[in-house]
Amino acid sequence: MNHIGENVVRIEARALSDLADRIAGPMADAFNRAVELLYCCPGRVVVTGMGKSGLISRKIAATLSSTGTPALFMHPVEAQHGDLGMLAHGDLVIALSASGETDEILQLLATIKRLRLPLIAITCDEIATGVVRKESGPPPSSMGAQSTLASAAEVFLSCAITQEGCTMGLAPTASTTAMLALGDALAVAVAEKKGFKEEDFARLHPGGKLGKRLARVETLMHTGDAVPRVARRTKMPDVIYEMSRKKLGVTAVVEGERLVGIVSDGDLRRLLERKGKDVLDMSAEECMTCDPKTISGQEFAATALAIMEERKITSLVVVDGDMKLEGVVHLHDLWGTEMV
Repeated sequence: MNHIGENVVRIEARALSDLADRIAGPMADAFNRAVELLYCCPGRVVVTGMGKSGLISRKIAATLSSTGTPALFMHPVEAQHGDLGMLAHGDLVIALSASGETDEILQLLATIKRLRLPLIAITCDEIATGVVRKESGPPPSSMGAQSTLASAAEVFLSCAITQEGCTMGLAPTASTTAMLALGDALAVAVAEKKGFKEEDFARLHPGGKLGKRLARVETLMHTGDAVPRVARRTKMPDVIYEMSRKKLGVTAVVEGERLVGIVSDGDLRRLLERKGKDVLDMSAEECMTCDPKTISGQEFAATALAIMEERKITSLVVVDGDMKLEGVVHLHDLWGTEMV
């Protein structure tokens, strides 16, 4: 049975390789036009498909949404019973159908055309090229026999395959794999064109592990009265009291609002080893680290963690560009992001 499994994977891999060759060659213009339509869409991208194509449509809509292109899935049958209200002027429709003749999809064409919504069709038509069509007029004769859906679309993208992975050639396998990959290709290309960045991903994925890794330091740091701080001339008993009271293992030493140094648990321990109880007669200025490692509140939490690991410390003081004290981020604060 493992030979059957191997064969299925090889068939699907071949389908993906063929799809990549089409995108790089004969379907390049159509693909680029589809990306341009998605990039310029002022509304939402409505993705629709029936059966297995419908399941792939849901994934494509989810991927578009998570990479900065507002999208939703519309079930073609439910659309005929009220969900057509999802469609509005300014939207764009991506319709998936292996045959290009799915009745439930074709019944949507009248509404799509009435609202004058751009339509991107993804089908398995046996056509050598993905062809970009004008908004009106019949398909060029060089296109050969096309399905109804492909003919009706402004942009037609082909997911044609040589065979399905199913030994009977009936269950959608290689074809849906190709559709899924094509949807990913469109979503990533549009995200790249929009300049979608890590911070945008974090904003759209606040509950996910990746999103948490991309959280900003300013969203995790202690601020205001929770930040331990002392003046230069503060005596060490008061410094120790401030560190103990705020429970962050460190205190900032400030002049006004400007950071001039820090005193950490480690600093205190080393001083006690060298000077004993004489430390209690010293001031914060005499005991502080004058050039501590700091971080901006705009940095990623992952960056803060990397610095802590490299320096073997548990706290970082957060400052702005003028060294004004803004907060303290502690290793414990990063545990909640599931990075530790």
